[in-house]
Amino acid sequence: MIFDLYVSSFCGACARTRAVLTRATDLIPGARLVEHNIASDPDRADSTGITSTPTVIIRSDDGKEVGRAAGVPTLDQVLGAAARAV
Repeated sequence: MIFDLYVSSFCGACARTRAVLTRATDLIPGARLVEHNIASDPDRADSTGITSTPTVIIRSDDGKEVGRAAGVPTLDQVLGAAARAV
């Protein structure tokens, strides 16, 4: 499972989301967090339809998108989404 986190510089909500996702990756065997800064890679943000930060895209191991959310999730929300994605 891959958590793609789309962030922007100076985004307090992005830092809180990163902390939640880091905790989730500690709890989910094999899960990993990949962070993308939309200022550094605007083409990726456009091609994936990112309109706000933070945005999290949950992907299966093969890279297929299985969930998406904007804003700061709770750990319970992330774990629930991850369970549905498996």
